[in-house]
Amino acid sequence: MGVRAGVLAIDAGNSKTDVAVVAPDGRVLAEARAGGFRPPVVGVRQAVDTLAGAVDRAFAEAGVTAVDHVSACLANADLPVEERQLAAALHARAWGASTEVRNDTFAILRAGVAEPRGVAVVCGAGINCVGMRPDGRIARFPAIGRLSGDWGGGGGLAEEAIWHAARAEDGRGGPTVLARALPAHFGLDSMYALIEAFHLGHLGQERRHELTPVLFATAAAGDPVARALVDRLAEEVAAMAGVALSRLELLDEEAPVLLGGSILAARHPQLDDRIRELLAERAPKSVPRVVTASPVLGAVLLGLDHVGVPEEVHARVRAHYEGGN
Repeated sequence: MGVRAGVLAIDAGNSKTDVAVVAPDGRVLAEARAGGFRPPVVGVRQAVDTLAGAVDRAFAEAGVTAVDHVSACLANADLPVEERQLAAALHARAWGASTEVRNDTFAILRAGVAEPRGVAVVCGAGINCVGMRPDGRIARFPAIGRLSGDWGGGGGLAEEAIWHAARAEDGRGGPTVLARALPAHFGLDSMYALIEAFHLGHLGQERRHELTPVLFATAAAGDPVARALVDRLAEEVAAMAGVALSRLELLDEEAPVLLGGSILAARHPQLDDRIRELLAERAPKSVPRVVTASPVLGAVLLGLDHVGVPEEVHARVRAHYEGGN
């Protein structure tokens, strides 16, 4: 008979999935990794199949066949109705007695706080923000792109950089070094050539994200257009955080604002400094900091919150993921 496990934690982003099987005492029994979780692209069944491969490997290593609770923080679970649909799909796999699905931004938040209290803003391929209080109240946004009023993330920044660079080259816009820097990244000599390459499929659309670091480098070198885009992103981050804090009635007390995702974790000086300036103006008691812990830690802690465990169990899990073990 296998060891009984308390929680199966799943953190599934667009590019990779991490799973962990955790015993009731906080010992991490097994871990596994799989590809990205993209139900809008491949469908729910195939996306869950991707998770299943990693879960099967982790269960085999841990010597278990099921757990008490499945805590899954999933990309593309942007609306509560999507969380419920995905929870039903995961629960049908009989991995655990109960299953809870949250958007993957909740994993970043929970990984960075000692209790489920505060706000997290994640900026990677896209941008999102969530907040929690221990009493169960949450704040969130649909975060499905321009349709829900969003701007930012690697995709949005690349799109804006291309737009400004194209107009700079053809004369409709003001000058910017981006007009040379963006095509040069792909070994091309003009924005016309870059536009043609994307339009005809010589460069895949997914490669647009490669231009985000070019934007930040151009901003760091002093280009006004690039710097304005970075400042605009800082404004979006601060706006989302401020609204979430207000909804949770946390503006008047010290509360963490966790910054995560590849763009915010990179600690670009201009972006980092401007976010902190804006938060100091709008939420003076907020405590911004970058989250460096693995997001799967957050999924584990949310699962342990659900089943109810002593504080030392949380500490043991944190030690595993933060280098204390």
